[in-house]
Amino acid sequence: MFHLFSSISQGMFLVDRTGRIVWVNEGYKRFLPALGFASIDQFMGRMVEEVIPNTQMRQVLETGKPILIDLLTNKAGTFVVSRIPLHEEKDGEEGLGEVIGAIGIVLFDHPETTLQPLISKFAMLQRDLDDARRELAAQRANPLLRQTPDGQRRAKYTFASFVGSSPAAVDVKRHARRAAQSSSPVLLLGETGTGKELLAHAIHTASARANGPFVSLNIAAVPDTLLESEFFGVAPGAYTGADRKGRQGKFKLADGGTLFLDEIGDMPQALQAKLLRALQEGEIEPLGSNKLVPFDARVIAATSRDLPALVREGRFREDLYYRLNVLPLRVPPLRERRADIPALVEVLGEDMALRSGEAPPELTADALALLAGQQWRGNIRELRNVLEQVTMRSDSQRIDAVELERIMRESGVEHVQAAAPTQQVSGDMDEAASNAALLRPLDQQVAELEQRAISAAMAATGGNKLATSRLLGISRATLYARLENPV
Repeated sequence: MFHLFSSISQGMFLVDRTGRIVWVNEGYKRFLPALGFASIDQFMGRMVEEVIPNTQMRQVLETGKPILIDLLTNKAGTFVVSRIPLHEEKDGEEGLGEVIGAIGIVLFDHPETTLQPLISKFAMLQRDLDDARRELAAQRANPLLRQTPDGQRRAKYTFASFVGSSPAAVDVKRHARRAAQSSSPVLLLGETGTGKELLAHAIHTASARANGPFVSLNIAAVPDTLLESEFFGVAPGAYTGADRKGRQGKFKLADGGTLFLDEIGDMPQALQAKLLRALQEGEIEPLGSNKLVPFDARVIAATSRDLPALVREGRFREDLYYRLNVLPLRVPPLRERRADIPALVEVLGEDMALRSGEAPPELTADALALLAGQQWRGNIRELRNVLEQVTMRSDSQRIDAVELERIMRESGVEHVQAAAPTQQVSGDMDEAASNAALLRPLDQQVAELEQRAISAAMAATGGNKLATSRLLGISRATLYARLENPV
């Protein structure tokens, strides 16, 4: 096993119980010049702390506990390393004897390339954690985040608020973060209830305009006759009954920040030309005024409609579509990110509990699988509605699939789908299997690694057992024993 570890590692060395280096393999010798040693004789026999900066080998010797995976950075570079204590054998007794030394193993000497997917995932999780901390601190300072005491509107969410770690959720957050670094218009496309407004808030919060106002306008919720005044404002005394002081429109309120235009596909054609001109020129003309007012607002638009189809039908201006469609972002429906349903259930349940003061429902695994099997035409908004129905209609806090199906049918769900396969609920099964493999006992992992090395050596030598044993540095008797009892 010692020779096996030595051959498959990038480098390996031994220290005795005092921490003195007593052996170095050929692979580790290539790091010596970077550590400041011209020869192996200068390195050998020295205390490990003297020759390897930032090492944790002393901790392993003192505690007798391994450090299986760690990042070490020193003059030679950054490495993924393992540190394993060596114990003396206890004749006829169980347990480990005293620590007599330790092995240092360099697993990877270029982690920035070898472990790039893992490092990227960790960095993304760290950003989400930072976002969550900022959001929590802001909520504690001011629970009413929609508007600050000075009257300025603020964003309500960060990227941490967009719950989900499925590939679809991770991908849309990655593109949204990239969009946040730009000042160009963003067009959020997706079905109703997918979280487009939440992403608009998050993009603003992560942008250079985060300290500016975040102003939103749902075009579908405003009568056509009032939209122009909502957009551009009203001059003093513009018409009978108008405010004598005038009224600012959403464009001016968003000056220095972000203007979110929800349901842009519902905008009347008469107003589309005026919106296009405002976006192109960076200035507006309030209703009843002859004066142009400049503004500086980044526009984020969203729609659940098929804008290209509306353009082909002549119901949406083509030039306005291209003006808005600079950074398009498709927000996936819930049925494309079923692995996120357990996390969403937990977050939505906690939010409902905070609002109602009642404990959130606890769904069993088969109930979660049933939720994952639905089509969710209303997406997260529909999921929340189902959870609210569960809270109101169930006498039990713990909900199984039978109870959940009954409640869904009573609440008007016509076609309750069968439960989704387990892999859809748990997410990416390949990744889960990989993680599970790393959490198994070390002796099992070592045994499997040994068998892979033996198989590779047998293939390289054409099945010659003598050559294989020599290649692996073990006796033929040991090789025969490993072949007869693989694991």
